[in-house]
Amino acid sequence: MASKKASNKRQRAAQKSCSNVFSMFEQSQIQEFKEAFGCIDQDRDGVIKKQDLKETYSQLGKLNVPDEELEEMLNEGKGPINFTVFLSLFGEKLNGTDPEDTILAAFKLFDPNATGFVNKDEFRRLLMNQADKFTAEEADQAFSLAPIDPTGNIDYKSLCYTITHGDEKEES
Repeated sequence: MASKKASNKRQRAAQKSCSNVFSMFEQSQIQEFKEAFGCIDQDRDGVIKKQDLKETYSQLGKLNVPDEELEEMLNEGKGPINFTVFLSLFGEKLNGTDPEDTILAAFKLFDPNATGFVNKDEFRRLLMNQADKFTAEEADQAFSLAPIDPTGNIDYKSLCYTITHGDEKEES
């Protein structure tokens, strides 16, 4: 009984962290993903497990998929792969969202003292003058999600979380 509660709790946590993923797709795309999920979820329990993947591969004619490969696929979900997690995995792949640790590593380049913050004005200047130059409007849009303290510094760890998991205010 306790493991069932823990499993349900993990599913709810995974679902909450991905709940804004539905806004990333049009309704017709969501329906197509739902159909694909239904094809993979062989036992129709609402969660994709290793046996579901094995059976799906078998139907496609690939019989000897190593368990390690299947486990690697399942581990991408960081918990049970229900439909919301499934959709978020595709959202990350299709929309090019880098993993949180990759985004953090990029911000750390601008934080040589490892404070967890970067100066908004300096960062804005870099965004508008380096590489794929942002317009003023694009910079403003980027900062609209950023947690900025009274001294004008961006909490980039919180920003990275928002980029990869969604804005909690959107879910309320």
